[in-house]
Amino acid sequence: MELREFFDSNPSCALAFSGGVDSSYLLYSASRWCKKLGVYYVKSLFQPQFELDDAKKLCEELGVTLNIIEADVLSDPTVVSNPSDRCYYCKRVIFEKITEKAREDGFELVIEGTNASDDIDDRPGYRALGEMKAASPLRLCGLTKDMIRELSREAGLFTWNKPSYACLATRIPTGEEITAEKLRTTEQAEGILMDMGFTDFRIRMVSGIAKIQLRKEQFPLLAEKREDIVKVLSPMYKGITLDLEARNGE
Repeated sequence: MELREFFDSNPSCALAFSGGVDSSYLLYSASRWCKKLGVYYVKSLFQPQFELDDAKKLCEELGVTLNIIEADVLSDPTVVSNPSDRCYYCKRVIFEKITEKAREDGFELVIEGTNASDDIDDRPGYRALGEMKAASPLRLCGLTKDMIRELSREAGLFTWNKPSYACLATRIPTGEEITAEKLRTTEQAEGILMDMGFTDFRIRMVSGIAKIQLRKEQFPLLAEKREDIVKVLSPMYKGITLDLEARNGE
């Protein structure tokens, strides 16, 4: 099935939009072929401000209206307790919000950006999508991450080479309580390193200590910026460490 065929069969859709590579290409396609489209972004403490900024920017470029929904993901005690399947409970909160607003706006079908190369067996959140009956057109049409990046580049989307980004809660070890303070500290710290020129990295929080994970090609930049990093991050963490194994995942 081609994406256009999907939208021919489903001309009215509510899109759960994150501002990432996959949902951005899905938005681009839906804006071209979907006859009635609603676009919904859920704003919570789990998403950094730059994701919302990117979502607004792309919607403006494509001429579509972005509906922003506020969600208190920390209102769910299971999410706060941070079990290994935390993503399942978080997705339930988020997609319940989207589904409720979409139905108020006259939409029955909610679509989202899971692609054909995503390992759904390792993603508890995907189970929640199934329970909420959300459709994944990119996956249904066999579009992998590499294919989506290339199609996005051809379409002129600024998101085509945007690094994959996992929510801020992934920086906190499983089983350790998630708090607003920990999430805000993580967002601030990662924002500082982004301003220094670092890309596609993570700052994990392990017992109050910052654990920086970088791609190997950015190790020289770390050596150059080491003193600056220590100066700005020291007041925020009990200590600062570097993971010597180059980052290669979420």
